[in-house]
Amino acid sequence: MSEAVADYILPPTLVGHADVARLIREVEFADNELQAQKVRGEKTGAHLPVMSQTLSDFLEANKIDASDGPALRELKTRLQQLKDHAPVIHMTFAVAADPESLQQLAAWLRQEVHPQALVTAGLQPALVAGVYMRTPNQVHDFTIRAQLAGKRDIITSELERLNAG
Repeated sequence: MSEAVADYILPPTLVGHADVARLIREVEFADNELQAQKVRGEKTGAHLPVMSQTLSDFLEANKIDASDGPALRELKTRLQQLKDHAPVIHMTFAVAADPESLQQLAAWLRQEVHPQALVTAGLQPALVAGVYMRTPNQVHDFTIRAQLAGKRDIITSELERLNAG
């Protein structure tokens, strides 16, 4: 990933690829509105389109002026690079994760693993409990099934002891 993209601070509300894609569309819409104002002869930035909380948080965290057309075009390009090159952690849960939990998870991953980490959440009810996590080069199984499989000998010996007694 280029150093310029790595400079961005990602707010916790920006969790995964879909959020980045939405942000790109929103930035493009704001830039188009600024261009239209310029063509109509209005004062540029006189009225900006309504922005999502994620875009507002992103602009504020990175000190970007929403009424600056060239800055928005540069932002769009860099967000596309972020979307294409950011490290993605795929996490599969037994139940659907709520947005607040995913935001906390993304914030923690960005603090502890990589500042541009994106999270993709999946659903697999057969997991029962725990999480199955994939990165581009590693797989981690933190499910109960995996934990119990590793302790099969202990469980078997305890069951035999209970049956014998």
